[in-house]
Amino acid sequence: MFLQKMKQKITIKTIAKELGVSTSTVSKALKDSHEISKETKEKIQAYADLFNYKPNNLALQLRTQKTKVIGVILPKIVHHFFSTVIMGIEEGAVEKGYHIMVCFSNESYKKEVETLKVLSNGSVDGLIVSIANETLQNKDFKHFLDLVGEEIPLVLFDRVVDEILCDKVVVDDVGAGYKATTHLLENGRKKIALITTPNHVNVGALRRQGYEKALIENYIKTDENLIIEVDEQKDILKQIEEVFKQDIDGVFGVNEIYAAKAMRIAKRKGLKVPEDLSVIGFTDGQISRYSSPSISTVAQHGFTMGKQAVGLLIERIENESDAYSPKKIVISSDLKIRESTKPSS
Repeated sequence: MFLQKMKQKITIKTIAKELGVSTSTVSKALKDSHEISKETKEKIQAYADLFNYKPNNLALQLRTQKTKVIGVILPKIVHHFFSTVIMGIEEGAVEKGYHIMVCFSNESYKKEVETLKVLSNGSVDGLIVSIANETLQNKDFKHFLDLVGEEIPLVLFDRVVDEILCDKVVVDDVGAGYKATTHLLENGRKKIALITTPNHVNVGALRRQGYEKALIENYIKTDENLIIEVDEQKDILKQIEEVFKQDIDGVFGVNEIYAAKAMRIAKRKGLKVPEDLSVIGFTDGQISRYSSPSISTVAQHGFTMGKQAVGLLIERIENESDAYSPKKIVISSDLKIRESTKPSS
């Protein structure tokens, strides 16, 4: 047991639990507060020294003064969904007297770790993050677990993982995938291709579950040949083109870029959209609205997601409590039907 503790990173929460006191008592004792008895301070300090406790700069900042700044880390800079999330975060922040600082991981694990480290110097009061693709692939969440251990307010949105115990805001991705696929089935489509992300990206995996659920309910067996998991480090168009070797009559793309590229390939092959091929995407952005024909889509309500996320974060920042229970908000989606889908004749 002793060796196990020595290997673990010791946090204020760990010390409080082991010694049977509150986290605020530990924090005050480590700052030599007159509010804490000499005996308790000595006991806490001895435990901290024994296990080489190192206070986090941001954690200390949060316990002394607020910056009124919220850090936001997004995976991509060019993405309609994330731009609407930023708008929601900013509006919610301004309403409560906060500013936001936006950074991008560019889907890189290393950049995400470095950015979290920079923001953890006490320049923000808390963080809102959508996890990078590479981090999800590596399954290495230590940088987030360290933040949670230090009780730094953190909200994850869209791309989240169960291992990180913090507030989360997500779309009902299974329900969204189900709605999109059901719409194509109701249009008479039987061989529906799914253009999705690699399975480690949880949003794509969940939308795939919804796709498969809709097929099962309509007594259609999932055909793996109709599912393309896109590696964005390679030629996306070439990967999507593979599914057109099958006799497909519908396409569900888990984002609007995949849907638009599928439509481009269809036109090149002489297929008419929506007469020969119905296409539905995800995220109600400009690509969906201004493509020709316009693309039916699943609206994610990014603005609402951003506003909910910042609301949760500010609640955590301003209402510090030893009895904290993480919350999860699930936002439902709806379909915006446009020219790319219609019942087959």
